[in-house]
Amino acid sequence: MAETFDKKSINAEAARKMIEAAEAKAREIGIPMATTVVDAEGTLKAFSRMDGCALLPVQVSQDKAWTAISFGVNSNDFWGMMKDNDQLRSYLPNVTRMAAIGGGAPLRTSDGQLVGGIGVSGGMMEDDMQCMDAALAVFKG
Repeated sequence: MAETFDKKSINAEAARKMIEAAEAKAREIGIPMATTVVDAEGTLKAFSRMDGCALLPVQVSQDKAWTAISFGVNSNDFWGMMKDNDQLRSYLPNVTRMAAIGGGAPLRTSDGQLVGGIGVSGGMMEDDMQCMDAALAVFKG
């Protein structure tokens, strides 16, 4: 039995390109955003806070990315997972980094391997998701 395994991770160049795409969309809609890209373990890979972005979105963008990699689903889908489950609804919101609101997504290779996550925050949920989608389009090529 092998004692190790190989694991892919998003690289720094791809993370930066995703942030550039999210920020281009943010400028287009006129809302300064904070964008976080993490690896599959939740370690910060790249981050940017646009000029004029409030302070709170810094943490929220990180929490959205962390939620996405923790459960392998978009952060807005997380609410659907727990809304009808009393045990999850009573416990998970107390976990410091949970963010059951749109703007976070897992990053997967074409064969489905989790390699990271992205979180975008600064506007209303729909605004955050537009910027996230722009970044995902760059990641998926």
